[in-house]
Amino acid sequence: MKLEAFSTLQAVIEEGSFAATAAVMHLTPSAVSMQMKQLEQYVGQTLFDRSGLQVRPTAAAVEVVAAMRDGLHHLNALRRRTSVAIEGTLRLGMIESIQPVLLPGTMRYLRDRYPRLAVRPMRGRSAGLMDAVKAGQLDAAVVAQPEKGRLASLRWHPLTQREIVLVAPPGERPDSAEALLRRHDWIRYDRSTATGAMAARYVHARMPDKRSTLELDTVPAIVAMVSAGLGVSLVQLMDPGICQIYPVRIVRLGADAPTLRISLVIRKADQDSRPLLALHEAMTATLGGRAAYAAT
Repeated sequence: MKLEAFSTLQAVIEEGSFAATAAVMHLTPSAVSMQMKQLEQYVGQTLFDRSGLQVRPTAAAVEVVAAMRDGLHHLNALRRRTSVAIEGTLRLGMIESIQPVLLPGTMRYLRDRYPRLAVRPMRGRSAGLMDAVKAGQLDAAVVAQPEKGRLASLRWHPLTQREIVLVAPPGERPDSAEALLRRHDWIRYDRSTATGAMAARYVHARMPDKRSTLELDTVPAIVAMVSAGLGVSLVQLMDPGICQIYPVRIVRLGADAPTLRISLVIRKADQDSRPLLALHEAMTATLGGRAAYAAT
């Protein structure tokens, strides 16, 4: 019996359903159900009343959680003690657009707190990086999380998200995104990427006949072209500083703007790896620090 099942049981009691627990624990509802059945077999007691439309925890379920809570808390504390060396080398993939935002702070954090842990970063596209993690060629990757078809063998740790925005030439008068698209050529972001696919769906839902005149695969190149007055584009601006180098007018798309979610992805079998937990800690601290700075 894996210890994670007890944490899942606690989440079911707190969240009130297998579906809500699945979202919190980054599992499928069927995986939650399977864990609970295995746990019932392990303790030899019925933990849920399944007679109604929704399962309800029994008194035995609450008792099991109470019995395990302190032990799990102390075990997690022992695993995270910095007195135990976290060392080794992690092969980390990362999409190019997030590197300036995330990589320097993450590397500095790890150098200061876990000096015996080395990270070998490499760049790539989200789909290729996910395949490399699944195949064991990378230990982890920071990618654009797919909207559908998550790989069941991977564990996702959300890091940040960015709205897709329209960028227009700097001298353009204020107007709606649709009006700007009608007046200008559309510079498409690489359609094989998550951002490119989201942007294309947004444009074609409103202007089915709109065709792009140019397709590029990096945000800096697109922003530079827009800044030069050669068209408009829909992109995610992970690092808004690029707009200081190449000035553009930024137009938000409103409540229905597509949103790109950036996540750290690892194999489920490695979810308890201490080096990977340290990596996630470093990334969370880095993005939290940038958010705090932006808010001041």
